[in-house]
Amino acid sequence: MSIRPIVRFPDPRLKTPCLPVTVFDGTLKQLADDLYDTMKAAPGVGITAAHIGEALRLVVLDLPQLGGRCDYANPEILWSSPETMEHEEGSVSMPGAIETVLRPKAIELQYDDLEGVRHKVRLEGFPAICMQHEIDQLNGMFWLQRLSRLKRERLVTKWERNRP
Repeated sequence: MSIRPIVRFPDPRLKTPCLPVTVFDGTLKQLADDLYDTMKAAPGVGITAAHIGEALRLVVLDLPQLGGRCDYANPEILWSSPETMEHEEGSVSMPGAIETVLRPKAIELQYDDLEGVRHKVRLEGFPAICMQHEIDQLNGMFWLQRLSRLKRERLVTKWERNRP
């Protein structure tokens, strides 16, 4: 396990759709462990392989509502609730930048675990928001694209001025 360098905004790799995980082996488990360590050091509560420059559909979340660390390969949203909620979001790739984003309040998710076993789960509230945020990243959509142009431009200008 190791902490890996995080790809920083506006790196074009953050806009690249990720490829499906097809091999479920020790290398995938090592990548998930590296993602977890990198996320904790950032700090953050969610991370994708894209955040460290690996174009694979792999997400690691660490939320008390989920019982701690959860690994998701090839996550796919099957259903989204019509009910929405606003939540402040940010990214390990853009530390210090946060803004309110509107997303469905609940989702039904299909994913593979690190052994390649398929699962379905319903997520609500903050875990649903986090997963949607990370799946956007897997699809090459950096979270800023969910903001209005005005909010996005203001946030980027402020972030570039105060960049860590």
